[in-house]
Amino acid sequence: YHFINENKSWTEAQLYCKDKNHTDLATVSSMADMNRLRQHLGNRSAWIGLYREANGNRMWQWSQPDVKFNESQKDEWYTNEPNDVETENCGTLWTDKKWADLSCNRKQPFICYNSLNWTDAQSFCRDRHTDLISGPEQMEKLDVVKTDALVLKSEGGFVFIGLFRDAWQWNDGSSFSFRFWNLQYDDEKNNSSCAMMNEGGRWSSENCSVEHPFICYDHVILIKENMTWEEALYYCRHHHHDLVTITNLNEQIWVQEKTKNASSPFVTGLRYTCTLGFWFWVSDEVVHYKNWASPEQVNECDMSGAMQTGGEH
Repeated sequence: YHFINENKSWTEAQLYCKDKNHTDLATVSSMADMNRLRQHLGNRSAWIGLYREANGNRMWQWSQPDVKFNESQKDEWYTNEPNDVETENCGTLWTDKKWADLSCNRKQPFICYNSLNWTDAQSFCRDRHTDLISGPEQMEKLDVVKTDALVLKSEGGFVFIGLFRDAWQWNDGSSFSFRFWNLQYDDEKNNSSCAMMNEGGRWSSENCSVEHPFICYDHVILIKENMTWEEALYYCRHHHHDLVTITNLNEQIWVQEKTKNASSPFVTGLRYTCTLGFWFWVSDEVVHYKNWASPEQVNECDMSGAMQTGGEH
């Protein structure tokens, strides 16, 4: 990330980032990214790459950015839900572990636990745990007795989960659902279609024409040409920096986003050495994080690493 201490409008800031050989305004995919950004921000405010189009379609998403919402999960909703009675943009667990939409400002128990509105609940979970529970797979692992007891105690039998919808999107096309709004965030605020980061790292919406400092970032670039692994390595080192290295889940998620537009498997900077008998990254990083397909990797001479463009990548 690169903090640019010049006041520009959101559009001017985006153009600056692209013109100065950065990738774009900062995209934030997780709390790990947030913590890195906070180190740069200090007590200042700055633009990030989140915006919404006028009259944009609201889409359901899970709070955890690596859990994708599947529109085919219609059977999970309770009868006649979601009904959007009063601009209901947050998801709850209701009768028989079915889902219902609810106003994000309602105070309900949540999983994790306690009684807060949805934004406060999300912050509570992220500060003390990982996130609000997200996705059917995580819900199937819930303790039925404890969950039912929580539902019975709550007003109207609702318990918040990590499901929400909004019209905001990242300007680089990423589909990350990570949001870190301030606790007084108003989604209906007029003429505020661009997001900025405030002191403490929380986000607020702002008129895009107001001038602020901003944060650029450099990131993964997809080259839409088919090459051998060695040709790809030399191309990246000549035109950019190096073939991509993936050392943790956060980096894995970033690279997965870029593979969406690839027409063939995505080459990585992973190579097997016959002499020493192990896999290594060309950046000299040790291979700790692994995401091999099954059956596992073949340990033979002249083998290189590539990421599948679909499935579990």
